Amino acid sequence: MPLKDQAMLGLGNRFKVSVTVPSPMELGSWAKAEGLDVTFDVCEYRAGDAWNHRWFFPGATKYKPVTLSRAVNKDDTGKVKTWLNDTATKHVPGDIKVVLLDSQSKEVTDWLLRSAMPTKWSITGFDAGSSKLAIETLEIVHLGFLEDDVS
Repeated sequence: MPLKDQAMLGLGNRFKVSVTVPSPMELGSWAKAEGLDVTFDVCEYRAGDAWNHRWFFPGATKYKPVTLSRAVNKDDTGKVKTWLNDTATKHVPGDIKVVLLDSQSKEVTDWLLRSAMPTKWSITGFDAGSSKLAIETLEIVHLGFLEDDVS
């Protein structure tokens, strides 16, 4: 089925990231985001009198850490450093929002990563003999982006 002419398409190279704790802050634009996925465990039940008949039920959901990377820049890297300083010694459950944008920078969809915290930040090594950009990488763990909490 073809797309409608007015369909808003998310571009893989246009997205931004923001955090809510300890205070709302934009972490800027990133070049790459990986790990936005979910895996579902499947619970299977077989009755003894039903031979090969089985029932499937949803089990636990598993989320990978999300890894963000981009070229180091004065404004956005400074924001990440501030956020890391604010969360380095205490974890106050907060959310991270990843927003996917279209070609006019309008929001197409978003993922709200619940109770997120940084687990790793790194920067590429420096080499005076090369002319490469310095790349920063931020890894974040979270409790998920689906409404799958069972109380």
